[in-house]
Amino acid sequence: MRQGMKEKIIRICDSKIASKGSDVGLSFYAFFANKNDDPELLMEVAHWWIMEMKLDHFEKAEKVRNLVSAL
Repeated sequence: MRQGMKEKIIRICDSKIASKGSDVGLSFYAFFANKNDDPELLMEVAHWWIMEMKLDHFEKAEKVRNLVSAL
């Protein structure tokens, strides 16, 4: 996964956790605008989320942050 995307995922997870608590869940769509302006990057993250990590549609932000931090 691209370094910039890793940083964005961690930043968004931290923000969600800070505002909604440690039990907040999110999907990989949380890292993208409603407009599909970068389909290649979207598919890269979707592949990592679904195929590589075998995550459910919604996962705890803390879990996602820890997985991405370990990359």
